[in-house]
Amino acid sequence: MSYPNCFNEKMEKLTKEEITELQNAKLKKQIAYVYANSPFYQAKFKEAGLKPEQIKTVDDLVNFPFTTKYELRDAQINYPPYGNHVCAPEEKIIRVHASSGTTGAPSYVPITAHDRDVWTEVVSRCYYAEGVRPNSKVVMGFGIGFFVGGLPLHDAIENIGATFIPIGTGNSDRIVSSFVNLKADMLTCTPSYAIYLADWIRNKLSIDPRELGVKRILCGAEPGGGVPGVRKKIEEDWGAIVSESLGNADILPVYCAECEERIGNHFLGHDMLYLEIIDPETGERLKMEDGASGELVATHLDRDCVPLIRFRTRDRIEVYDDPCACGRKTFRVRCVGRTDDMLIVLGVNVFPSAIKDVVSEFRPKATGEIQILLEKPGPKVDPPLKIQVEYATGVQDLATLKKQIEGELRSKLIFQPQVELVPEGTLPRFEMKAQLIKKLYEETA
Repeated sequence: MSYPNCFNEKMEKLTKEEITELQNAKLKKQIAYVYANSPFYQAKFKEAGLKPEQIKTVDDLVNFPFTTKYELRDAQINYPPYGNHVCAPEEKIIRVHASSGTTGAPSYVPITAHDRDVWTEVVSRCYYAEGVRPNSKVVMGFGIGFFVGGLPLHDAIENIGATFIPIGTGNSDRIVSSFVNLKADMLTCTPSYAIYLADWIRNKLSIDPRELGVKRILCGAEPGGGVPGVRKKIEEDWGAIVSESLGNADILPVYCAECEERIGNHFLGHDMLYLEIIDPETGERLKMEDGASGELVATHLDRDCVPLIRFRTRDRIEVYDDPCACGRKTFRVRCVGRTDDMLIVLGVNVFPSAIKDVVSEFRPKATGEIQILLEKPGPKVDPPLKIQVEYATGVQDLATLKKQIEGELRSKLIFQPQVELVPEGTLPRFEMKAQLIKKLYEETA
């Protein structure tokens, strides 16, 4: 059966001029709503010496201060349970999600029925762009609890008309039986879990994952699905097309996703969010143009319960703004890491995902699994940067492999590494987000 290539073609194919006009109109309404209902933002307006009527267009946002995760955490501590940035009355809250907090305590994200509907619309556009259609059968490989990648994905997949199979992490055997018995053809999960599950299937069940008939693997929640080496590994393991999407618990579960071209993630929430890019060090706004790189900052345009203004996502992105063959008009992004995960080695910015990508090129001699060892808090690291790399069973000449990996890391990422080769199976595997950095020091409160 033939389906259109967009979930909401009218909205997804708006011109840049039409998008800007729509965003300006919605921003003025959202700013007025926030100022009237949020003591948190009333204080920020006062501190900045601004009045809401001075924010007339998205360009005017540059005059407003950033909102940080630390501020939201403190707001929830001082004004429990949700913080004084909440705008909707508690009787309108229909669901509460949570993300991991900076102190280990959960950071709560309440939503209203309107927020749920907005989330469902945007996530539907994203999953449709990645290939989900009414005749798809999608196995859920994310956790379905507090995680914003749980129920909101369920809502969107069913909204598209596809079959949703709610399994989640920790149930690898049931995921496999869903492919066998229900003829499910898609899996949505972290890239780490896609790799872990393929290994588990081969080692525990003695089955080639390619025999299960999975056509697409939809990755998210961490960088990897769009990292060439990681994507290649997953596609070889499963014989499936791998795509990725980008989301944020405080902003919207998924708001950027790859289309069939897979050259960056289309921004598909442009009527609900305004995105800008900044220099993470100076906070200076950069042009959202092809080749730009910086930290993603988001402002809600249609949020009911916890609207945020200029929220620093800490996602480090690269921008693609050349025309896409799919016909969607919005810019595209690729998340290359977290600005708070970035390491600095003698002035060179180094991202864990980039190290993993380089090491992945050494398959089959290396498994692609890595762990960066930090002896003291970053981001500055005295060289050499210590990295454990798994070598594959049967590899004999470890000295040559170590030299080759170190040389390639030096050549491509311009830093001095110290590679320790460890046997296959030594490093941990993750069902959810991979932890590529191991802290050898004790953290202080």
